[in-house]
Amino acid sequence: MIRHRYLIVGGGLAGLRAAVELAGQDVAVLARVQPLRSHSVAAAGGINAALGNNPDGADDTPEKHAFDTIKGSDYLADQDAVEIMAREAIDRVIEAEHWGCPFSRFPDGRIAQRPFGGAGFPRTCYAADRTGHALLHTLYEQAVRRGLHAYEEWVALELVVAEGRACGLVAMNLLTGQVEGFVAQAVIFATGGAGRMYLRSSNALLNTGSGMAIAYRAGVPLKDMEFIQFHPTTLYGSNILITEGARGEGGYLLNNKGQRFMERYAAKAMELAPRDIVARAIQTEIDEGRGFQPPPGAQVGSGGGYVHLDLRHLGEAKINERLPKVREISVHIAGVDPVYEPIPIQPAQHYTMGGIDTDNDGATQLPGFFAAGEAACVSVHGANRLGGNSLLDTIVFGRRAGAAARRYVEGLEPAGPAGQEGAVAQVEAAVRSMQEKIAKLLRADGPEDPAALRDRLRSLMSEQVGIFREREPLEQAVAAIADFKERYRHIHLRHRGTRYNLDLYQAVELEGMLDLAEVIARGALLREESRGSQYRRDFPQRDDANWLKHTLAYHTAEGPRFAFKPVTITRYEPQERRY
Repeated sequence: MIRHRYLIVGGGLAGLRAAVELAGQDVAVLARVQPLRSHSVAAAGGINAALGNNPDGADDTPEKHAFDTIKGSDYLADQDAVEIMAREAIDRVIEAEHWGCPFSRFPDGRIAQRPFGGAGFPRTCYAADRTGHALLHTLYEQAVRRGLHAYEEWVALELVVAEGRACGLVAMNLLTGQVEGFVAQAVIFATGGAGRMYLRSSNALLNTGSGMAIAYRAGVPLKDMEFIQFHPTTLYGSNILITEGARGEGGYLLNNKGQRFMERYAAKAMELAPRDIVARAIQTEIDEGRGFQPPPGAQVGSGGGYVHLDLRHLGEAKINERLPKVREISVHIAGVDPVYEPIPIQPAQHYTMGGIDTDNDGATQLPGFFAAGEAACVSVHGANRLGGNSLLDTIVFGRRAGAAARRYVEGLEPAGPAGQEGAVAQVEAAVRSMQEKIAKLLRADGPEDPAALRDRLRSLMSEQVGIFREREPLEQAVAAIADFKERYRHIHLRHRGTRYNLDLYQAVELEGMLDLAEVIARGALLREESRGSQYRRDFPQRDDANWLKHTLAYHTAEGPRFAFKPVTITRYEPQERRY
């Protein structure tokens, strides 16, 4: 039995910021990969803070940042949480700068800022187009400096509850296949998003929503899971992210007629409209025949058509200075040099606005259990996240979750639940149960291939629970997911060893993906309106009278049970969203 006072699951920005906040305590981070390989490293374009460094945004304020975020969320974000994030953004960015984050600079030495979609001011701070990479390395350095204890290449399998409190975790050491028990007084999940439920996604293979699924099965509700963001610009053929910074620097979107088609969809904001609007515009151009089609016989795994992102007018010097990663990816992956040719792009799943329901400090309904980052839903993103707010979310609410966990543990009775025999016995029982489950999986010899089931699930989600949604396809998706869940009971593994058996772990993970897919599809079917990333062709209007509320999904043996929660409105009354 492994014991720590605090256990953080996830080694990305949210998890590391929580660990830094808890430095000096008995804290450990459990991570599926070495922390510097976490998906936070892929965030490219920047992090928002109302510093006012750009001359065009000198009068920017946290209040204006909050309004842009709330408007961009299609008024589903909780406004008190957004105000906290916008207010604390300045301190968190300056803190990262003082820790050594190599932000790009204006000539006078101040942190450079550029415009991003949905924002009225150029408030996005950046480190060229490798901002997530720079922040992750900075925070990892700070965590190591403070004596970070990390369990690398471990995966969480189950959250353990005793006497109504989170008391530990069951996890697997991938290197050995050994299932172990962890006892802790507080557990923080910072396990990232769920993008790999979709066939076309900018997400790393790690992002399967495993942490959300574990929390859901432990009785913690998931909030607003129907809201899935599709990034407008991913590289055609691979769906690698082409940062919004490319449009922030002045890139154009062109259809096969050479038109800057965003004039038809957001005449004022053009390419810098919010992501949901731009993604739907691109997909509409493709669907109506104004996109480019792959040549006959082309082997393109992502399917569909594409449009062009044109950076040529920016010039080689600016591209090399501001967008070096975009150029590198385009040249090496697509064989296209953006200095001379436009980049072929298409929308793909990018971000999960929903997640584990938390308050403004990362606390959940389960005492002792906290969540932060993309795995959590505070909610600061509502129905649509603005670019530059995801990195901010991780470090603002990662810090707050760490601080709240410390307050919680300090408020326990001296022994605390981790010191009670009941908690230890509960973890031991959970370990034995999981060991039996793993042994059964390794012996299973049913006819179903879990990898094939996973691929069918991904195709289903992209085709029927994607950018555009309607009742009949959603009902078909719900029925298909129920069928997949039944077929999952009859799987077999190709590899039956224990050491680094990813076939085994991915089979375990698939069970959670099926649960999450069911919540997303049923939530999308339930919400009979269009708001942010949830676009129902059969209900094309936003319906504040009936749907200005959060959905909460609770796990039951019969499937998700839905409840509702009011949106917190402070001073920004919902209004028409014009760009």
